[in-house]
Amino acid sequence: MYKINCLNPIAEVGLNNFSDQYEITKEVQEADGILVRSASMHEMELPKGLLAVARAGAGVNNIPLDKCAEHGVVVFNTPGANANGVKELVLAGMLLAARDVVGGIEWIKSAKDDENIAKAAEKEKKRFAGTEIKGKKLGVIGLGAIGVKVANAAVALDMEVYGYDPYLSVNAAWSLSRAVKHVFNLDDIYAECDYITIHVPLMDTTKGMINAEAIAKMKDGVNILNFARDLLANENDVLEGLKSGKIAHYVSDFPNPTTAGQPGCIVIPHLGASTEESEDNCAVMAVAELMDYLENGNIKNSVNYPACDMGICSQAGRVAIFHKNIANMITKFTAVFGEKGINISDLTNKSRGEVAYTMMDVETAPTAEIVEALEKIEGVFRARIVK
Repeated sequence: MYKINCLNPIAEVGLNNFSDQYEITKEVQEADGILVRSASMHEMELPKGLLAVARAGAGVNNIPLDKCAEHGVVVFNTPGANANGVKELVLAGMLLAARDVVGGIEWIKSAKDDENIAKAAEKEKKRFAGTEIKGKKLGVIGLGAIGVKVANAAVALDMEVYGYDPYLSVNAAWSLSRAVKHVFNLDDIYAECDYITIHVPLMDTTKGMINAEAIAKMKDGVNILNFARDLLANENDVLEGLKSGKIAHYVSDFPNPTTAGQPGCIVIPHLGASTEESEDNCAVMAVAELMDYLENGNIKNSVNYPACDMGICSQAGRVAIFHKNIANMITKFTAVFGEKGINISDLTNKSRGEVAYTMMDVETAPTAEIVEALEKIEGVFRARIVK
């Protein structure tokens, strides 16, 4: 029986997919697997028996990835599950920047007691007039699951779309509209685009990428949309750009004291993935990832270990080993089984940076003694019997 703890509410449509081999527990310290959305795990003492964490969403900055890797805990996310919800809000953000709908609505509220409000509105509406997005240039920085959907939708709205992603995947390339102009220099987007939307992960190399230097290269009156992470932009530099008129609007899905209520800032209360459909999709994917890993040892959509899939084990047993990505490890593993007279029928080894993952299917059921011997090898974080 696998015990699963939910640090945040997880959609029932996902939890209902757990078989009778699983039990939802309120005690995190007895969990084999954890499902999480936004709860921070950085200060948490990882349960000794914890095998995996599944984030029902894309961002994993609330999870200590390196700490988990060193304990042989696989961390999953659910890329693409909430992409459509975010895409739709990005489009709404563009329209809010193009047409002062928010200002118009606020004016209507302030004039609600005016008996001649309709006539007054005809005089006042020019204050809120804007432009259409048709024919405007949109720059999409990051062509992952969300970026591709935004780019394709903008093409359908008759925008001229530029896309930038030096790590464009094959799947993304196949999904991207041919009408999107794939550029290889960010400066081209800065110089050409009326709207710029960011869809990259937060890393050391991307933190604060929208800064004074980048803004100076942009067109006058540019509209910047940030539905990825607030720290991707140096928001103090953004405010300076708004004051000078270089930036027309900054649309963000991340409320904070820097931008909340500031002129030119349209700040949304982190609604990007907050749709019923997105939450359901994330829950279903996260549960599927957990089950396949716990039952079969297969890893898909991990952010701290390599992808690895050996299907369903048809042999007497399967052993999974988490270890440092260093030479001669496989030789040491096979020697342990050889000493016990256990034949290995299939083996796979995958690496990711400094860590690696090895699975072995064996013709004799593995024992706790085997696991103990494997874990004594220098460089091994954890070994587990999958079957």
